[in-house]
Amino acid sequence: MPRARPVARAPPSPAPVPVRLRRLRRTAGLRELVAETEVASRHLIYPIFVRPGTGPPAPIGSMPGIDRYGVDSLGELARRISGEGLRAVLLFGVARRKDREGRDAWAADGLVPRAVRAIRRSAPDLVIATDVCLCAYTSHGHCGVVRKGEVDNDATVERLGRIAVAHAAAGADLVAPSAMMDGEVAAVRGALDRAGHPTVGILAYASKHASAFYAPFRDAEDSAPSFGDRRGYQIDPRNAREALRAMARDASEGADLLMVKPAITSLDLLARARHRIALPLVAYQVSGEYAMLKAAAAAGVVDERAAVTETLTAIRRAGADLVVTYYAREFARWAREAT
Repeated sequence: MPRARPVARAPPSPAPVPVRLRRLRRTAGLRELVAETEVASRHLIYPIFVRPGTGPPAPIGSMPGIDRYGVDSLGELARRISGEGLRAVLLFGVARRKDREGRDAWAADGLVPRAVRAIRRSAPDLVIATDVCLCAYTSHGHCGVVRKGEVDNDATVERLGRIAVAHAAAGADLVAPSAMMDGEVAAVRGALDRAGHPTVGILAYASKHASAFYAPFRDAEDSAPSFGDRRGYQIDPRNAREALRAMARDASEGADLLMVKPAITSLDLLARARHRIALPLVAYQVSGEYAMLKAAAAAGVVDERAAVTETLTAIRRAGADLVVTYYAREFARWAREAT
């Protein structure tokens, strides 16, 4: 009998091709080409503390590299900031005098209105936002008018309207009510419109948690409360749904931008709000976050530039359109050096 020919066998099936995500990480050029999130100087807002008096900037011990400025030095500072590629600043006033009502906060010749005018003359294209609150101006350090040991919500929002009008009359582009009073956005919007400032925008501190990360700021502003704390009006850090409700409320009352703070502990809120709210979102990388990064860098624990860039990227990736950060000027310098 003839011998049977061997049966040809099909070659073995190739192993499944793995998903090789590393292909697009292989070179710096590829990584830049497919990068999903950008942090640029135009995304950053630089906070400025305005103090009484004249003379050179006064350092803030708990915030290395950050100073308080007299109005006389703000023109030159504004020109430098604008030349560095930044587009916006947020002004905080340090009171000339304090009382229980915080009257210096809405004085037409107060530090913030004078600062707005000085910056506008020197850097007309710079966007100027102003903090609208009473904590730095009241003798008790709370963010509103105190009646019988508690902050009176409705009396406070009326004062916030006065402050906003004073800042708008000086030329502010945005006013930022930060007292966390119910109805403060509606009150400020109404006050601005009645005073003939319908085009001035509102950056609402919509989700402002009662945080441990504000301590260096309170040093800078001399605004720590003399009794109690601010948990009766700032949001409990444990409450995400409440924070989202506050953001939705402020949007409905006429806010033009919404802020969350602190930034790093609010990434989940940014992500959730980004899917629910169409307004621009702003995150505040607060004084304690800045001080921690500075301390870690000084101790040699982290590379400062890399750590700052990573945190700002995370904030933007979570959904922030803009970031208020004390690192704005340093980041702008790093960006220029990289080009």
